[in-house]
Amino acid sequence: MTDFRVNPRAMVRSGRRWLTLALKHPAVLSGILATSLVLGIRQVGGLQSLELLAFDQMVRLRPSAGADPRLLVVAITEDDIRSQNRWPMSDQVVAQLLAKLNQYKPKVIGLDIYRDVPQPPGQAALLKQLQASNVMTVLLLGDADNGGVPAPPTAPSNQVSFSDFVVDPDAVVRRNLLFATTKNDQLYSFALRLSLQYLADQNLLFRVNPNDLQIGKAVFPVLNPHAGSYQALDDRGYQVLLNYRSANNVARQVTLTQVLKGELQPEWVKDKLVLIGTTAPSGKDLFLTPYNLSATQQNPKTPGVLIHAQMASQILGHVLDGNSLLWYWSEPGEMVWLWLWAMMGGVLAWRFRHPASLVFMIIAAVGGLLCLGFGILLQSGWVPVVPAAIALILSTAGVVVYRLLHDAFHDALTGLPNRALLMKQLQWLSNPNQRLRLQRDQSKAPTIAVLFLGLDGFKAINDSFGHRLGDQLLVVTTDRLKSCLQPDDQLARVGGDEFAILRRNVQDPDEVTYLADQLQRQVTLPIQLNGQEVFSTASIGIVLGRSDAGYEPEDILRDAHTAMYRAKASGKARHEVFVTGMRVQVMTRLQLETDLRRAIERQEFRLHYQPLISLQTGKIAGFEALVRWQHPERGLVPPNDFIPVAEETDLIIPMGQWITHEACRQLHLWQEKFPQEQPLIVSVNLSGKQFSQPDLVEQIEQTLQDTGLDGRTLKLEITESMAMTDVESTIALLQRLKALHLQLSIDDFGTGYSSLSYLHRFPTNTIKVDRSFVSRMGDEGEDAQIVQTIIILGHNLGMDIVAEGVETAEQLASLRGLKCEYGQGFFFSKPLVAEAAEALLQTDPQW
Repeated sequence: MTDFRVNPRAMVRSGRRWLTLALKHPAVLSGILATSLVLGIRQVGGLQSLELLAFDQMVRLRPSAGADPRLLVVAITEDDIRSQNRWPMSDQVVAQLLAKLNQYKPKVIGLDIYRDVPQPPGQAALLKQLQASNVMTVLLLGDADNGGVPAPPTAPSNQVSFSDFVVDPDAVVRRNLLFATTKNDQLYSFALRLSLQYLADQNLLFRVNPNDLQIGKAVFPVLNPHAGSYQALDDRGYQVLLNYRSANNVARQVTLTQVLKGELQPEWVKDKLVLIGTTAPSGKDLFLTPYNLSATQQNPKTPGVLIHAQMASQILGHVLDGNSLLWYWSEPGEMVWLWLWAMMGGVLAWRFRHPASLVFMIIAAVGGLLCLGFGILLQSGWVPVVPAAIALILSTAGVVVYRLLHDAFHDALTGLPNRALLMKQLQWLSNPNQRLRLQRDQSKAPTIAVLFLGLDGFKAINDSFGHRLGDQLLVVTTDRLKSCLQPDDQLARVGGDEFAILRRNVQDPDEVTYLADQLQRQVTLPIQLNGQEVFSTASIGIVLGRSDAGYEPEDILRDAHTAMYRAKASGKARHEVFVTGMRVQVMTRLQLETDLRRAIERQEFRLHYQPLISLQTGKIAGFEALVRWQHPERGLVPPNDFIPVAEETDLIIPMGQWITHEACRQLHLWQEKFPQEQPLIVSVNLSGKQFSQPDLVEQIEQTLQDTGLDGRTLKLEITESMAMTDVESTIALLQRLKALHLQLSIDDFGTGYSSLSYLHRFPTNTIKVDRSFVSRMGDEGEDAQIVQTIIILGHNLGMDIVAEGVETAEQLASLRGLKCEYGQGFFFSKPLVAEAAEALLQTDPQW
């Protein structure tokens, strides 16, 4: 049986590692920073007004709970004041109102009218009514700016309460002071006193605890300084948040006149909590509530008596119906809430890169937050909405900024630092202050090494397997390169298939060459791409330098790149250490490439024509067009100096087009000037780059049309190695060219791949014997046997033969004896400029 055991230490290490990686994730870091910033702004009250506005908006959106059936409001309206023709109303009218109401046996009557000053007539009658045990009166505590208003004289102390409202800095009433104490007194709010009187027959004990009020089993927690979205709340006394029942429909309302006239139903009053107060604007007992901030609210402010009714309904609903008070989270809970939303913003920004997708998801997330906050408010909860939305947006912005900076300095495919970041790191190492710090840690300035690695043949792999699999190769190569590096090494992708490694504090140059060997071994390991094993190699250039040598970052990378190209030129799959002479060679080649581009623009090229001699007649049968460069400063540049550069840079393509056009144009002029039975022909060499052009046939056809040359007098020459690169494609292309009635020739036959098995399939007219065989022809030499074999082979396949490099009469005689059709070489003539070639044609020589 297998014994499965858990290693606690390994689990702890693994957990720590994952935690460390998680904390380093940009989404997590951005979430933490955004949360900290929002909490800091909240701490100084910077978001309180926005959050209170959001709370008010959601309060207005809540469905109305309707009128509380336990309450009745007797409103003193403007019509009532006009009908009485005075304000304040007389004590007699108030006494009649109380007497009339008590006839219907309410549980409690609350008089929200100040009666500290007699308003004759009827003072005695009013004082008598105020003695009733169910009538509660009010006083105003006031503050330092506004004096208070005492209770009516002779009113029992247990029937007196304060009517003060707690107003927020924006003048909105969102909370209520239920209870307060002084050194000598206990002060009850109007709503609390009315509610306790209403509940008197329930025999519920009212208790004042340090952190809450309690009526029976119902607990009223008091606000703390950071309740809801308040910051530094004035929490004196026992305050609770007002959970408004509705806008103005908190209770059934009747007017003073209706009561005095008896125009009300007894059941509206019996066993009810009745509040009397002014609703007339002239009474100036008006306050702002969340409902008054709405543009659709008709009344600019809410009467105080209705706010008292809201609070009394809230107390009774909590005690009798178990309705929840407006709750809020503690500070730690709100911190977690904000961090979760900040994390969501960071994750969304990390997950969705497209701007449109990200904007849509952020809008959806903010909308979800608002809906969730509103849903919680419907359940009598108040959670921070605006701070959470700001945290979400800030975290999103933080990750977006990080991504922009990261993308600006990192490669999208491999995630490695790019060239720009590597340059900055090299610049940092060359900073004088950094060098001093490094020198303090070591006896001398440290040596740094930069290894520039380029994959050999990556373009061929990319073209063969496609860019997607080519990208997979780069990703796998990146992982393998990383496995060779030390923690302080820096790997960067600086080109399509090029990487750079920066190693600091090199103690021994041998460790750098050892690293290069490791890198090359990793690169040469086979890679599975699309079910096929692919092999690759790498060439590496190395630069070693002291950090105090004044080496510029651009110079370091340039020299490493130069050394890498020297490694490629020396056979690939190797490494080279940079030496000063390499830079001179690179600069020379770069200047040559620049001059070559200008030469194409300025048409500095000239064609020289080497005669092609018919060995049967000894006369000129045509010419081979050979390009020369007439450099304005260096004079005539031989082809071996510039053709390889033209091939590497693809400049050979426009150059080849010009050569073909110029050769055809010149030959057409000679054909008209020197007509003969067998028209002169011209041979033009095609490079490998030209031969792989998809529109080569169309270009040749257009050239023949433009110059008026008969295609049968144009011979295109391709090398044997070009023909064997892709045999089937070569045959197809040659057949298309043959359809233009051109002549086709295989140049340098015998020096390239073995093409004998395919030669009969090539639709070619001519085989050119390479000069290396012709120049070494002797009576009994092996080269003579080779030349003879090639001639016999060509004749058997119906092709004519051209021998290159004829320099002696003996060679000419041997070739004639082998029945070779044509020859060319210095024995007949060196390549000539057009004027000299034309002069030679005029003499009509014969060899």
